[in-house]
Amino acid sequence: MKISSLIFGAAAAVCALGMALTPRAAAMISDEDFNALRSMVTNQDQRIGQQDQRIGQLEKLHEQDQQTHQQDQQTIQQLQQRLGETQTLATNAVQKAEAVAKVQSVYPVESGARSALHNFSMVGDAEVQFGQAKGQNSGFELADFAPIFLYRANDNILFEAGFDVMLQNGSASGTNAVTLAPYTHDNGSSTTVSLSFAQLDYLLNDYVTVVAGYMVLPLGTYSERAAGWLNKIPDDPLPVDFLPGASAGVQLRGAVPVGQAGQMLTYSVYGVNGPSSVDGSANSFTLDNGGNQIANLDLGGNVGLLNSGNNANLNNKPSGGGRIGWFYPWQAHYDVELGVSGQSGTWAGNYLWSALVVDAAVHISPYVEVKGEYINTWQQTANAGNIQPAGWWVQGSYKLAGLNLDAPVVNDLELVGRYDTANDAMGSTTDRYTAGLVYYLTNTLLLEGDYEWLINHGLNANGLPSSQFIVQLSYGF
Repeated sequence: MKISSLIFGAAAAVCALGMALTPRAAAMISDEDFNALRSMVTNQDQRIGQQDQRIGQLEKLHEQDQQTHQQDQQTIQQLQQRLGETQTLATNAVQKAEAVAKVQSVYPVESGARSALHNFSMVGDAEVQFGQAKGQNSGFELADFAPIFLYRANDNILFEAGFDVMLQNGSASGTNAVTLAPYTHDNGSSTTVSLSFAQLDYLLNDYVTVVAGYMVLPLGTYSERAAGWLNKIPDDPLPVDFLPGASAGVQLRGAVPVGQAGQMLTYSVYGVNGPSSVDGSANSFTLDNGGNQIANLDLGGNVGLLNSGNNANLNNKPSGGGRIGWFYPWQAHYDVELGVSGQSGTWAGNYLWSALVVDAAVHISPYVEVKGEYINTWQQTANAGNIQPAGWWVQGSYKLAGLNLDAPVVNDLELVGRYDTANDAMGSTTDRYTAGLVYYLTNTLLLEGDYEWLINHGLNANGLPSSQFIVQLSYGF
């Protein structure tokens, strides 16, 4: 029963009681008392109405809470259903994985090893050249593909091998049917494949890497950084021909940081078979099939197996060598690198051959580079005493992007210049001046062009023309 019903009942009782009183008692209630009582009852009714209104609002809020609770229960049920589906999928995946594991090879993959597709990669470069030497016909003179295959067995063992695949003219020789004169002429074409290097690398620790196999030798820096698209000039500096590019042996190499600013010392120490002899003697020169005089020193032919089938090193003992370098960056894109390297050993019996190389490179901003090498070799011979082939080269380049011009084509150009000189100690000296231009189609696709002026002195002047121009399209991948 509501509070208002009780109050009205009480009021009715009071009225009945009043009517039952004697006329004297009724006469004792004044108008003021009656009005006060009526006012009290009216105020009480108003308060009761406000309470009823509040109760109604609370009932509505309670109904809304009930609806929200039902919605939450439905959402929880949906989430529980999805969780059950996810658990079912996970269980199926585990069962499938276990089934696959049961049929895998009995030879498990080495712990920490990656899949073969991630362990193996191929990089390298490719070039095509067009040129003309003074007094000769122009033509495409080189098509070269030089892949490098890299394989990582695990975090410490790597293998790398590089090849040169080149297309060149074939030759034919015979007697002219009319004039009966002998001839030798280009005929058809052939493809040559040569092994540039093949070596196994073992990372002993952060500072030492063990290298074994047919290695690129660290005599200077050009031999290890001479890929066609990195060179910026289509041909090599002349005096690098006095050095062996690769040889069979073992090597220790690495770098040691100095301080916290990026400065470091680099080193390499190696032992290899060393150079060999074309005709097996220690004479300074020999003759080729055409009767031309050529150097007898063979810088790349001693890999332990002779054509005669004898398993022996032509030299009495292997050669030893190495390089030590200092790299100092003083800020981003500003650095200098200096190095000295050398090799010494025998080349034919007990005859000594030695080499000394001093290299330097400077970068001033991202746009300016200057580098070069000084090369000096000593060779004991049986017929000419000690001879000393030597030479040096310096090369500079400037990227026009350093001019800060709003010209896209200009910003993709780089000016290149080089001077190189070589004295073969057999009567020939050559000085060469080269001016070139590089256009960067992309960061690794380069269109290179240069013009060369050559000043030849001596007996055969190295067989080089007095001038020539070369255009090369090179791609590094």
